[in-house]
Amino acid sequence: MDGDFRTHFVRDPAALKHYPALVLNADYRPLSYYPLSLWPWQEAIKAAVLDRVQIVAEYDQVVHSQRQVFRIPSVVVLKDYVKPQKRVAFTRFNLFLRDEFCCQYCGAKGDLTFDHVLPRSKGGITSWENVVAACSPCNLRKGSRTLKQAGMFLNRHPRAPSAEEMQAHGRRFPPNHLHESWMDYLYWDAELEA
Repeated sequence: MDGDFRTHFVRDPAALKHYPALVLNADYRPLSYYPLSLWPWQEAIKAAVLDRVQIVAEYDQVVHSQRQVFRIPSVVVLKDYVKPQKRVAFTRFNLFLRDEFCCQYCGAKGDLTFDHVLPRSKGGITSWENVVAACSPCNLRKGSRTLKQAGMFLNRHPRAPSAEEMQAHGRRFPPNHLHESWMDYLYWDAELEA
């Protein structure tokens, strides 16, 4: 739990399968929507015992220590505000999230890889501005050719996303598991429809 809080959630995806805790910043917003800021229940209890978080919702399940019984936290709030990062890390997940988990050539979803728009063999670099999500068939069809040589077109030209764009995309692609105790905290800052 020591160090930067942003790096501690989603360390071990397998540990999150059973009773993950949604981690909110001191302003009651999730630390991150991409990926959703979750801690394994063990980390949430440890942070509560160390008085680093406030527990605002709990699961019905309990765990026992040698001397104490704890209800498993489902939502925790950091006591100290963590300034959100403005820079979006260039990762495979963030690239797919930017491209809304669909091929930028044909629009297909699933079985995604990434493609260098200007191939590396022709001087293309691995950057936000030159890499897109692509399905395997489109990636193979394009190969190491340019778009013009392959007769292919992009649905959207690649560019570096802003943190705000990524937060908005993250809200549209929530994780597979959303506990009902999280709902009041995930979408309270979304724009309301008139």
